[in-house]
Amino acid sequence: MTGASGLYLGRVMHHRRRPRVHRLRYRMFSLLLDLDEIDGLAARLRLFSRGRFNLFAFHDGDHGDGSATPLRDQVEAHLIAAGIVTDGGAIRLLTMPRLCGHVFNPLSVYFCHARGGDLRAIVYEVNNTFGQRHSYLLPAAIDARGIVRHSSPKAFHVSPFMALDMTYDFRVLPPGERLAIAITGRDADGVLITAALSADRQPLTDATLLRAALAQPLMTLKVVAGIGWEALLLWVKGVPVHRLPPAPAVSVTAPARP
Repeated sequence: MTGASGLYLGRVMHHRRRPRVHRLRYRMFSLLLDLDEIDGLAARLRLFSRGRFNLFAFHDGDHGDGSATPLRDQVEAHLIAAGIVTDGGAIRLLTMPRLCGHVFNPLSVYFCHARGGDLRAIVYEVNNTFGQRHSYLLPAAIDARGIVRHSSPKAFHVSPFMALDMTYDFRVLPPGERLAIAITGRDADGVLITAALSADRQPLTDATLLRAALAQPLMTLKVVAGIGWEALLLWVKGVPVHRLPPAPAVSVTAPARP
C-alpha cells in the first residue's frame, strides 16, 4: 500500500456571469482513493467500507459504467483506446463517498499515473440530475508551476440553464498537500461560468472522517438540495431553460488515438 489516499477539506465556488449574475460558495470534503488501496482502507478503518453500509462507504457501481467490471480495468481500457500508456501506474479517484448510504457526485476526477509516477491523464466523470453519466479523458502535461491545463468541447448536458454549444477549460493543481481544480465554461460570447474547488489534505483516519461527518453531517444530501435550490433561483431570475438533449453516443469524450 502506497498511502496515497487521503481526505481533502475545502470549498467549492460557482460564478455565473450571464444573462444574470449568480454566485454560490459552500464547504465540502472529498476522498482521494487510490484504486489499489480501497480494500486495505476498508480493512483498516472502522468508519469506511467498500460495497456495504457504513458511515462512509465506497460503491464501485457509483462510478464508471456501473457494471461489475473493476474500475481500474474500465479506466485503463479508456486510456488504451486514447493511446495513453500508463503501464499499470496508480489511478487515484477524487470523489465524495457515500455518507450514511447516500451520495451524488456532480464531478469525480481520476488522476492516472505512469508506473514511474508521472501524471499521464485526467478523467473528469460528470453526473447530472437526470441519472446520466459521462466522462472527459484528457492527456495531462504539468507546466513549470505544477499546473495542468487543457480544454474540451462540452458533450454532455449538465444544467438546463446552459446549452451544449460550449467549451470547457480546465486548470488543475494535482493532489498533494493542496489541490485545486478550476473549470471555465465559455460559449460564443465568452466566459459564461466558472467553478472552482480548493482543498487541503488531511490523513485518512477514523478520527478525521468522524470530524468531517460532524462538521458536515448531511453533505451529500445538501449537494442535491443545493442543486435544486440554485436551479429555482436561476429560474426566478429569468435565465432561459434548455431542453434535455439526447445522451452522447459514447460514454467517454477522449482525443483520437495518435
